[in-house]
Amino acid sequence: MDSDNTYIKQIFKDLDFSEKEIELINNAFKKVKFNKGAVLIEEGETVNTQYFIMEGCLRSYRINKLGKEFTVQFGVKDWWISDYTAFFSSEKAIMTVEVIQDAILYKITNEQKEFLYDQVPKIEHFFRLKLEKAFASFQKRIIANLSLTAAERYINFITTYPNIEQSVKNYHIASYLGITTESLSRIRKELAH
Repeated sequence: MDSDNTYIKQIFKDLDFSEKEIELINNAFKKVKFNKGAVLIEEGETVNTQYFIMEGCLRSYRINKLGKEFTVQFGVKDWWISDYTAFFSSEKAIMTVEVIQDAILYKITNEQKEFLYDQVPKIEHFFRLKLEKAFASFQKRIIANLSLTAAERYINFITTYPNIEQSVKNYHIASYLGITTESLSRIRKELAH
């Protein structure tokens, strides 16, 4: 439980809660802190937790059979992160989630979230809207990866994540874009002119 309930306002923007509902939410969420390099979820694990990012930067990624990394998502302040394939099913994690900047997170288990859905129905509505937006975002990313040039994908990246570029390694950005670090450098040079 967190005695300072300001995190509830940050997570559930525009929602008002009764004292009883605040108590239920406080009992469901746990504040956790991780240093850069910490791994929250490893490929192959059972996943029952999702994280709200209060501070810091995280990424989810997968490594293929040849050892090449593919960054699937960056997570920054006010975003959620997990391996959702595993979180919403009985499958094992297909990605790793790591901290790439020291982070303060609020975690909730699937069981705790289901309990809140039952006890505080507006939270279920809140999460449904978040999932709809996330699904649309991932769909746009798939279309972009299939149809845009590497330079166009990079421009989309810096537009979507204006504050991340200075905080993450070039190979993380390159793996997110599906290009090499050399291609990323070339694109940046071309755009600078």
